[in-house]
Amino acid sequence: MFETMHIIAAFLISAVLVYISIPVIVKISAMKKLVDKPNERKVNDVPIPNLGGVALFLGITIGTLLSIDKIEVADFRYIFASMTLLFFLGIKDDILVLSATTKFVTQFFATGILIVLGGIRLTSLHGIFGIEEIGYVESVVLSFLVIIGIINAMNLIDGIDGLAGGLSLMITSIFGVFFIGYGQTAYAILAFAAAGSVMPFLYFNLFGKTNKIFMGDTGSLILGLLISVMVIRYNEFAIGTGHGAASPAISLSILMFPVLDVFRVMLVRIRHRKSPFKPDKNHIHHKCLDLKFSHLASSLILILFNFAVVVLIFLLRALNIHILLALLLVLYLLFYFVLVLLQNRKTKEAPLPLHREG
Repeated sequence: MFETMHIIAAFLISAVLVYISIPVIVKISAMKKLVDKPNERKVNDVPIPNLGGVALFLGITIGTLLSIDKIEVADFRYIFASMTLLFFLGIKDDILVLSATTKFVTQFFATGILIVLGGIRLTSLHGIFGIEEIGYVESVVLSFLVIIGIINAMNLIDGIDGLAGGLSLMITSIFGVFFIGYGQTAYAILAFAAAGSVMPFLYFNLFGKTNKIFMGDTGSLILGLLISVMVIRYNEFAIGTGHGAASPAISLSILMFPVLDVFRVMLVRIRHRKSPFKPDKNHIHHKCLDLKFSHLASSLILILFNFAVVVLIFLLRALNIHILLALLLVLYLLFYFVLVLLQNRKTKEAPLPLHREG
């Protein structure tokens, strides 16, 4: 009961702080002209303040620190150090726009803090390719790839209103429930502090009229970092449990659209001899927009389908890990190709322009 109250407190404190701070941030952003300006690869047609990540950072940090005991605060110091580093990186990128090299180097250092100093790393493949425990070097390399990959996946999926925020709400809530089940109260507090911060942000992002705001790179970077920590901790806590062998597939199902869609988009860019990091409009949410779904409808469709896949993979967790991973890939590809088929049908059914003779 005591632990439950702390989790609820973290959620509520974070939510209230973000709800109060966003109108202030919007006002300051408007005064200083710190806005996301429209261009050919963005979906907004008017300038929108893009410092929502500042509110998320405040909500998550204060909500978590006020809800966990002093011993747990010490355990979290490397998580908050990494998050603070990415916070300042995001702020600078949202205001000045930094080079890809600068962003990668900073992400590398933030990830190094987590892995080398914080000991937050994967130590098992849970039977993938018949491999269980892995060595220290392999563990560090794999953990670097996972953390940096998830950070950038969350950053790249932030393309329409409600999507990155909605997915983050779903992801952190699911991991929060898992952490409660494992008796990991501190990580449950962190997860629900993140969920509590995202909820009011979503309100302003989707329905804000005078106070509409984007999370910006600041928000997507810190959420990506925290989610990567949750993925690693969940997989480590799952070792030796009833569904531990399925934890990689369950984790990937939770992050299906951020991870698999970004991977697909990068492969397409490489195939066309373009930089895998060059922005375009080939993400799955752009396919939804092409079908004339609104931002809200597109986000809901993707989030609900993602959640349904999570439930399915969890229910089938007794199956072999390779079967689960294959099923997950098939479900993603089926969903994507259905959107492509609908888009092609709509293009064929579009009326041809009329030409007058003479």
